[in-house]
Amino acid sequence: MKITILFFVLTLFISTTYPQFTQDTRTSSDLLGAGKISVTIGGTFPINGTFPALITDRVDEFITRMYAEAVDLTLRINSDPEIYRKLMQELSNYALRGIKLKRASGEEINVDLQKFRLNGDFLNNPYLKNDDVIVFPANDISRNFFSVSGVVNNPGTFLFVEGDKLGDALELVDGMNPAYENVDSLELSRLSYDGQTQTITRMKIDKEFPIQRGDRFRFIAPETQRKNYAVTVIGEVSMPGVVPITKNNTTLFEVLKSCGWFTPEASLKRARVYSSNSLSKLLENQYNIKLDDQPDLEDPKYRNMILNLELALMYRMSNVVTDDTNYFNLENQLRVLIDGSSLDFRKIKDPESDIAKYILQSGDVIIIPPLQNSVYVFGQVLRPGHVTFIEGKGYDYYVNEASGLGELAEDDEIMVIKGGSRAWISPIREEVTIEEGDYIYVPKEDLRTLRSYILEYSVYLSLLASIAAILLSIVTISNN
Repeated sequence: MKITILFFVLTLFISTTYPQFTQDTRTSSDLLGAGKISVTIGGTFPINGTFPALITDRVDEFITRMYAEAVDLTLRINSDPEIYRKLMQELSNYALRGIKLKRASGEEINVDLQKFRLNGDFLNNPYLKNDDVIVFPANDISRNFFSVSGVVNNPGTFLFVEGDKLGDALELVDGMNPAYENVDSLELSRLSYDGQTQTITRMKIDKEFPIQRGDRFRFIAPETQRKNYAVTVIGEVSMPGVVPITKNNTTLFEVLKSCGWFTPEASLKRARVYSSNSLSKLLENQYNIKLDDQPDLEDPKYRNMILNLELALMYRMSNVVTDDTNYFNLENQLRVLIDGSSLDFRKIKDPESDIAKYILQSGDVIIIPPLQNSVYVFGQVLRPGHVTFIEGKGYDYYVNEASGLGELAEDDEIMVIKGGSRAWISPIREEVTIEEGDYIYVPKEDLRTLRSYILEYSVYLSLLASIAAILLSIVTISNN
């Protein structure tokens, strides 16, 4: 009801805005002398009536201006957002095809503004003359339609106009996509009136073929595989950047060779390949980083992504994860993220090695980090941080270089975290060789409070109480 009233107010407002044209008594020669003409809009358009136009107006220019004024007036007379949204839906629901331009002389011209906006052909957008009448058809595209899909530039569904031919359809979709070669046929699908059956016909492309209401055309061709396959190489190679590859046929060896191999500062032990199926989506969706361009390693968003991934890797083989569900989720995320990252780059220069033959996929990211030449000590040490790596030194040397253990350190649970695999190894329980890029983690002693004991044992007490209640019920039933 509100929308109907608003449309009435809108129409009334416009008609009173142009009284000199809706009730004008001047002659046509007076109007033409002023550089203005009178044009009437009818049919299914947001506003109907007789309005002023310029003598230089074409149909599209005049209609666009009238539509803009209707939208502006809608904003003025309505403040309800929901009503405004529905009004805008109604206002925009008018046809751009099948428009009739009727001259005072009796001449009738077919106007196709949708074609004009695509190809700029002014035959579809004629100049207006005084006393012209523009009649819009009903825009019932759900019933009066034809559709075009397949290997065309702009597939879509279009209002059917009597007399349409296949050439008109090709014009409306802006022709064939030039990426596809030798497209000479199509599939035509026609539904029965009750929609229960369809007839599919394979036919040659004939621009003179007459279209029927409801026709659905699918231009077909084998999918082109000539695409922009590429991988991104970041870090310590001579020529990092985006490297073009083939589809399922370019090896890691070939890509790194094209990048000039590694710099002397490259850490092959920590080098990784990240799968395009996961990392590109993570970067783009979560951090708005697109791998089409070389990522900026100084970008805070990129650093955050690396930090989050590093945190997940550090947790992966730790002994601090207690919740099985969370642990499974962690492993499952890493399964997707680090596909291919377990490859040992130290064997890459052997063309016959498994890593040299590793087939890359478009979008993969190869990261070659720099040598750290240090071991990172953290946790319950007095001065956590990097300690210069010295070949052959044990874990205790690095702990001492970090100013030794803190008062609350759990020295029996010290862990060496390998920089390449992130495996957690206890140097107290087994022999471990410290390498550059490794981490040494000193955990904190588990201090128990009265509250922690109460919380822990309350679970057991509750369980025992439940069991006692069940046993009591069983005994009672047995006695009866």
